[in-house]
Amino acid sequence: MTGQTRSRLARSRRRAANGARQRFVTALGGAGPARVVVVLSAVGGLASADVATVGASASQLRESLHISNTDVGLLVAVSSLVGAMASVPFGMLADRARRTAVLSVSIALWGVAMLWGATVTSFDVLLLSRLVLGVVTGSAGPVVASLVGDYFPGGDRGRTYSFIGLGELVGAGIGFAVTGDIAVLSWRAAFASLGVPAFALAWFVARLPEPVRGETFFAAPGSVREQGRATLSESAGSGSAGPTDAQRLAIEQGVRPHRRLLKVDPAHMGIVQATRYILSVKTNIFLIASGALGYYFFAGVETFGVVFVKEHYRIDQALANLLMIVVGGGAVAGIAIGGPLGDHLLRRGKLHGRVLVAAVAAAATPVLFVPVLVTRSTLAALPYLVAAALALSAQNPPIDAARLDVMPAPLWGRAEGVRTLVRAGAQAVAPLLFGAVADLLGGGHSGLLWTFAIMLLPLGASAYFLFRAERTVPADVATAAVLAGRAELGGTKAA
Repeated sequence: MTGQTRSRLARSRRRAANGARQRFVTALGGAGPARVVVVLSAVGGLASADVATVGASASQLRESLHISNTDVGLLVAVSSLVGAMASVPFGMLADRARRTAVLSVSIALWGVAMLWGATVTSFDVLLLSRLVLGVVTGSAGPVVASLVGDYFPGGDRGRTYSFIGLGELVGAGIGFAVTGDIAVLSWRAAFASLGVPAFALAWFVARLPEPVRGETFFAAPGSVREQGRATLSESAGSGSAGPTDAQRLAIEQGVRPHRRLLKVDPAHMGIVQATRYILSVKTNIFLIASGALGYYFFAGVETFGVVFVKEHYRIDQALANLLMIVVGGGAVAGIAIGGPLGDHLLRRGKLHGRVLVAAVAAAATPVLFVPVLVTRSTLAALPYLVAAALALSAQNPPIDAARLDVMPAPLWGRAEGVRTLVRAGAQAVAPLLFGAVADLLGGGHSGLLWTFAIMLLPLGASAYFLFRAERTVPADVATAAVLAGRAELGGTKAA
């Protein structure tokens, strides 16, 4: 190949990259929204990469530290469990403090804990480092949810959560593929490779503008100056307070709210009263339960997926990592479809549209996983693996957006804290239970095979809760709409 030909190819690649970047920016309404989405996506991606790295390094950890599958599961479980407990106080901070500052400091400490884990010499100390890691990761869920609610319009939140979910999948892919391959040489290097990016991410989060609570920061494309460093003073007042798009639709359709839930003032609730209200909203309970069961299964796949694929389909680690990347492509498609499809149904006047999308995807997921476990052929299993990953991931963006619709804005942080507590608890238990059940059933391939078969049952329960939520969501959205409208008018007394 001549130098001139190489130069032309390089220019073509640059034009293609610039075109893709411009389409991405345009789709999100400008450089400002795109920057926020990329940064918030990276937060979820870092967390997913960490969990996936433990799973991809499972074989090396067992050999180096002389531990079992249960111990590997415990490494993930302890950080998730501590993060779950920390999410509630972080939810309070998300509703009271400067969110970008809380998140940036947490991520910096996150990086410190990751680097510490890479230097330990025993399983006990590694477990301690994971415990510290869990404390600071508890900030991500509540703070990100609160920021999304105030950055983006209600009708676009499903799409926004799709982009953020893509970041989580990219992080998981990096954990499985990149750090997984690094782990073949050294699991310590794999852990350390995630520490340095954490400090860079903390810097980017600190530079994000802090949105005004109860207002839409990016009310419409171009409403905020598209500068590399937007400030609050430049953008304050660009949005509008009040009900979300779904809540306005509930008002227009004349949906009756729950009168017993109207006798509150969300803006002045303490943690006990707020938690009581959050757990009084039926749709929220159903969405929390369904999402927790889905994340429970996904956490087990993240931790033991590579090991299972290697042993079930008799392939080496590099090919297993490649297969997981292909399956990740299906998950990316699901994330990209689920959020916008729920938004589309909402714009068509279907208040339950977001929940309906998630419910149908949840019902399809366990059915698609059955052939994956039955066949021993990689080629025969691949289409089902991709489709199952698509259905599993398509549920999350519309569920995330729907939770904001059924909650008053002053409670978004604490509601996400409660949700994160349940979700992270399920994620914490999953690796431990997956590993323990696999060991109980004989270990090795047979133990993991039967474990994955048994764990399909929670996915079926996830669909059940979503179909229940489909019936309760209109009244709960209407209730949040009344409270939001009252706050917009400055009233706080119950009707």
